[in-house]
Amino acid sequence: MGKPTVLILDDDPLHLKIYGWIVDRGDFRALTVLAKNGGADLPTSEHVDAVVLDYRLGSSVTASDLLPSIRHTYPAAPIIILSELEWMPADVKGKAASFVRKGEPQELLNVLRALTQQSSAV
Repeated sequence: MGKPTVLILDDDPLHLKIYGWIVDRGDFRALTVLAKNGGADLPTSEHVDAVVLDYRLGSSVTASDLLPSIRHTYPAAPIIILSELEWMPADVKGKAASFVRKGEPQELLNVLRALTQQSSAV
């Protein structure tokens, strides 16, 4: 079995590059998707073990807007909300498995390891 695949969704190409690099260095396979005004083109042909979703995705689409399609496309993948906020925002609380603050790459990797080990044990 290969490295767990982590789908990263963000509206900033630079953030996708940075978090993709962090995830790759953490012994995961990063799969990045740019969220645009109309939403995000989720890769339906890929197996995804976990999803990292930026909370603030611009003015016309929110993390809360994308959660139903992510959950539908990857029903078994835990979703991690990534934000500069101090805590899990109320509109996504209970809809995501975890929350990690931006700028804490080691915490992101720790959460990914815990969640992918947990989901592979099921």
